Amino acid sequence: MRITASPRNVRPGLVLLVTAAAAFVAGLDLFIVNIAFTDIGRDFGGTSLSTLSWVLNGYAIVYAALLVPLGRLADRTSRRAGFLAGLALFTAASAVCATAPSVGVLVAARVVQAVGAAALTPTSLGLLLPVFAPERRANAVRIWAASGALAAAFGPVVGGVLVQASWRWVFLVNIPIGLVTLAATVRFVPDSRDPEAGPVPDLLGALLVAVGVGALALGLVQGNDWGWSDPRTIGALVAAAAAGGLFWWRNLSHPVPVVEPALLRVRSFAWANATSLIFSISFAATLLCAVLWLQQVWGESALRVGLELAPGPLMVPVFAVVASLLVKRRAGVGLITAAGCVLCGVGGVVLLTSIGPNPEYVTQILPGWLIGGAGVGLALPTILSSATADLPAGRAATGSAVVTMSRQVGTVLGVSLLVALLGTPHTYAEAHRAFQTGWGACALLALLAAIPALGMTPRRTLDPATRPVPAGAGA
Repeated sequence: MRITASPRNVRPGLVLLVTAAAAFVAGLDLFIVNIAFTDIGRDFGGTSLSTLSWVLNGYAIVYAALLVPLGRLADRTSRRAGFLAGLALFTAASAVCATAPSVGVLVAARVVQAVGAAALTPTSLGLLLPVFAPERRANAVRIWAASGALAAAFGPVVGGVLVQASWRWVFLVNIPIGLVTLAATVRFVPDSRDPEAGPVPDLLGALLVAVGVGALALGLVQGNDWGWSDPRTIGALVAAAAAGGLFWWRNLSHPVPVVEPALLRVRSFAWANATSLIFSISFAATLLCAVLWLQQVWGESALRVGLELAPGPLMVPVFAVVASLLVKRRAGVGLITAAGCVLCGVGGVVLLTSIGPNPEYVTQILPGWLIGGAGVGLALPTILSSATADLPAGRAATGSAVVTMSRQVGTVLGVSLLVALLGTPHTYAEAHRAFQTGWGACALLALLAAIPALGMTPRRTLDPATRPVPAGAGA
């Protein structure tokens, strides 16, 4: 790797602070936008849930499609330029989101935000590693990744506080953080690149990912409104299948595919991606389901919802430490991940059997939410930290980006599936049945994720101090 600034002028602690801030703001965005969902819909004249879902899905689809190509492009040219461009775009798009006059403009701005996030996420880690001595890199990466967990823990509360003023503050908060981080990057962060990064992956293949996942999401979220036998719904699902088929054909034939088929022949990596996809469907749907139940059925304020959701994310870092200790004792990462998936499934079952018309958070929501949070803490960090352990060192970064792509695709499918299951209930009885079905589906998917998890234990012995950390671990 080549660092353009003189090593004498590099201050590793400041580089870590700058890159961790970027990971923090990207992670924060996910949770606070969920909290703002109901207020956004109310402000735009009671916009339907299916339309609002694109505020989340538009971001996740574009992020998933561009993460690998933009990360590889920055590796070949300039990581700092890629990071600055991505951060500037993310910050500018946040300003447009905050002033959006309609849902359409908001969704479009979220898509631009995603382009920025797809550029800044992998480059933040790429800029961090070269400035630390090899013996200090593992600790620096742990701090960088922990910033994402910190965002998850504080996101619901921060979102609740901001939405009390206006949902627009959810996006405005990104602007000062982005501007300070931009200035600090120019002043303190040296450039680097990977001269062996190779050509940029198949851009048409990345477009096919976006088209395929977007068409599938469209068919799912509009199925109830259009009708499942409507030509538009069928057309969307057919387009999704066609785009998926073309994407895989290009992966097999293109010299630089988005997802190298050889990587998927590595057993632990293939099973880790399957686990990440299924688990992320459950995770995204569960989070949105809880937000909508508390706000739209129980009628609670955004601040109260944020405070009530916070205990679940707070369990994640605690049980991530438990998972790390178990790995050190040579427990199989597949078994640890499967246990986390099962706990998430149990949490979903507890929720669907506990919820009722009278708001009783401590008895109806908190137990299942804590169980699910413990499960996420065991499963998600273990998936992220072990997925690439059996890959060649030169493919660890690409493999990590593919795992993150799987997570984002799962997020889109989770939100879309939940929207399809909830429909548009008009009475409490209809809402109760719909949300029970939603949480039941979340629980079933979490339990299903435990099956491929059992196959993801790497053949190599994992050393928590040296294992590769995925690009986008904090996103």
